[in-house]
Amino acid sequence: MDNHEENGKPEKYSGEDQIHDVIPVSGMYEDWFLEYASYVILERAVPAIEDGFKPVQRRIMHALKEMDDGRFNKVANVIGQTMQYHPHGDASIGDAMVNMGQKELLIETQGNWGDIRTGDSAAAPRYIEARLSKFALDVVFNAQTTNWQVSYDGRKREPVTFPVKFPLLLAQGVEGIAVGLSTKILPHNFCELIKASIDILKGKKPKIYPDFPTGGMADFSDYNQGMRGGRIKVRARIEEYDKKTLVIRDIPFSTTTTNLIESIIKANDKGKIKIKKVVDNTARDVEILVSLAPGQSPDITIDALYAFTDCELSISPNSCVIIDDKPHFMPVGEILQRNTDQTVDLLTRELEIRRHELMEKILFSSLEKIFIENRIYRDIEECETWEAVISTIDKGLDPFKPQFYREITEDDIVRLTEIKIKRISRFDSFKADELLKRLQDELAETEYNLANITEYAINYYQGLLEKYGKGRERKTEIRSFDAINTTVVAANNQKLYVNRADGFVGYGLRKDEFVCDCSDLDDIIVIRKDGKCMVSRIAEKVFMGKDILHVGVWKKGDDRMTYNMIYLDGKTGRSMVKRFQITAITRDKEYDLTKGHKNSRVLYLSANPNGEAEIVTVKLTSGSKARIKIFDYDFSELEIKGRGAGGNILTKYPVRRIDLKAEGVSTLSGLDIWYDDSVGRLNKDERGRHIGNFNGDDSILVIYKDGSYELTSYELTNRYEPEKIILIERFDSEKVISAVYYDGESKTYYVKRFQIETSTLNKRFGFISEAGGSKLLLASTAESVEVEVSVQKPKSKSHDKEIVKLEDIIDVKGWKAIGNKLSSEKVKKVELLSESGTDTAKKKKDKAPSKAESEPKEDKPDNNESGSEIKEIENKEPKKSGGSGKGKEEGGYNIGETIEFDF
Repeated sequence: MDNHEENGKPEKYSGEDQIHDVIPVSGMYEDWFLEYASYVILERAVPAIEDGFKPVQRRIMHALKEMDDGRFNKVANVIGQTMQYHPHGDASIGDAMVNMGQKELLIETQGNWGDIRTGDSAAAPRYIEARLSKFALDVVFNAQTTNWQVSYDGRKREPVTFPVKFPLLLAQGVEGIAVGLSTKILPHNFCELIKASIDILKGKKPKIYPDFPTGGMADFSDYNQGMRGGRIKVRARIEEYDKKTLVIRDIPFSTTTTNLIESIIKANDKGKIKIKKVVDNTARDVEILVSLAPGQSPDITIDALYAFTDCELSISPNSCVIIDDKPHFMPVGEILQRNTDQTVDLLTRELEIRRHELMEKILFSSLEKIFIENRIYRDIEECETWEAVISTIDKGLDPFKPQFYREITEDDIVRLTEIKIKRISRFDSFKADELLKRLQDELAETEYNLANITEYAINYYQGLLEKYGKGRERKTEIRSFDAINTTVVAANNQKLYVNRADGFVGYGLRKDEFVCDCSDLDDIIVIRKDGKCMVSRIAEKVFMGKDILHVGVWKKGDDRMTYNMIYLDGKTGRSMVKRFQITAITRDKEYDLTKGHKNSRVLYLSANPNGEAEIVTVKLTSGSKARIKIFDYDFSELEIKGRGAGGNILTKYPVRRIDLKAEGVSTLSGLDIWYDDSVGRLNKDERGRHIGNFNGDDSILVIYKDGSYELTSYELTNRYEPEKIILIERFDSEKVISAVYYDGESKTYYVKRFQIETSTLNKRFGFISEAGGSKLLLASTAESVEVEVSVQKPKSKSHDKEIVKLEDIIDVKGWKAIGNKLSSEKVKKVELLSESGTDTAKKKKDKAPSKAESEPKEDKPDNNESGSEIKEIENKEPKKSGGSGKGKEEGGYNIGETIEFDF
């Protein structure tokens, strides 16, 4: 009888007994969720390090291999074949296959597979076709080295991972989101990966950086080897189509032309940039034309596009892979190392398998030769049983067994009995020896490769590079990006107004006094009559204190804006004069520009964008005891000090009025400008090469490789393309430009020397021949330029060298002159030997000392306010500009550099 029954009745449980059989829902949820999370991580979202595939991708490749007959297959058929292995819907398989096909590495495509640049989707699976690429067939598949497993329904077998002999994971890249983690490995360059693997095999530690199929430019300074916390900046390639139009040639990775255009329109609607229209001409190549609004600078608009649109994006990599059924985060360098080691192991296994096959072929070929040549097959004619046949052949082989690498088995003897009489009758001993010789040579080669497996792996990688590397050169240019100040490049989309009496400032006070155009990212500075100063973010309406004397846009770090001020010190009754700059502050904090007494007030104030120092007329009260009641004061006599300085005494008598007598000129020394050729930008931060000290209407001379020159301003917002520039320096109209160029029409090399005769800014003038194939080889502003010219004389294979001073060939002529021939012989090479006389920089004069009456020491406040967050500007003398240098700094080439050409 069942233990649960007694007297034919079911046994009853007490509540205490039943509670032990109850599983809490929370426990069930925890177990099920962990199982689900593990499934998503291992079976759907994260790739295996061995072959770089997610399961769906691996099953697509396996299905394509099973269907492979050299012809294209409908993608719909491939999806159906894949569903035998992948227990999910056809849509997920189709999407994964399109993604793989668009990478153009493993799958050859036919039909409309969409466009990753425009975001256009692929046609329906029944309309497009695919097959495995030759590269995939070479590096992905090998049934002998593949580990297999049973498919989900037990009917088929599928690979656990493919024996991939290439860093496929890094070449294709991958992105996936699982439960609790994600992966984002960016695609790298095919050729660079192979070269990096070769370097690893040679004992080096190469660095690899992503390469995107959309091209563009990228800054990998914070790449962090693809690990979490790293960041990549990617930019579209934007060029000046003309002065009124910009053209976008490449787009950043992870966006599309449609999204990019939408972001530009959105930025324009918000007033961040000002454009007339955007036209998408993308066809085979990306081409987006951006028409600028009237008066907009192309350089500033390019910066604004990077700052406010999808023309610049930030990508955060997160390298996560599956190793031994567990997710691991590792740098791309380690992934490449593991893939390279795996390739070596797979090549070793393939060679070992091939060695075994060759040894077996040699063994059986030798057995066959012995069996036929020694007529052992005749000894079995009289045998009556199968056992007797086997025994007779085995006995006949006994004298030869020592020469074989293993024992002769019954299976080997059975194979001998299967040789047809026709083959025995036609046996050719000479051909058999030749076959054995070929097999032995191949075995020896295999043994050598196994003994030198590293060399063999290097040759394997080099073979891949030669066979498949063409057309897979780097598309994304590696650049260093400069930080863009959004407040500088933002378009003026607001108007600033002020109500001086009530103390309100903002862009919503349309009935009050207009101040200037500004952007909604600007900071506004206010100086009041009580001597207080405050900076605040612009808003529709903000209260900044009554009796406003000055209001304007404040720029952080602006060391040119200088304030000239005269104020009455409420404690002593003296009138003080000071000049100061405000380069750093804390927003919405009041700063006192006087000595702090409550009765102090400002008598005179001016804001000077370039450090101008005016002359004012000071009129004292009629009742004052001063002998001279009207006198002039020149602010240029006063040094520029910090905002907290008390200033110098102007007069101890009461002041009735102060009037402007004469506008002033700048008292600041010229602006030292540097050029950073890594980013193609000007700066004041001493980055790159010092190109000069600039004042007023000075300009910059740029000479381009296409044989044109341009004069530009020295605005820090200017953009230059370093790869297109031969020379960039401060323009000196007295300097002579020496140039060597090739005329594409006459096939002749010319020398010309000329001075710049134009003064138009931002317009390029060509000074060499416009014929096709013409090219500027050398340009220098040095007074003397010496080059070595290699020429080839008629009927001579050797090259003769001539040392030439360019000033000896031709005098200074007009910039449109053709010039004189460099040599009457055929020129093969030009080498710059020396430049001299390039230092024409002018020395700067020291500032004159202040003539104002000094303030008594006991009355001077501490220039550094306690607790203030401001960088004080002392009257430091700017660095003097040195010579403009020689070599590449002036002429575009280093001394001794060879300029080779072949037209």
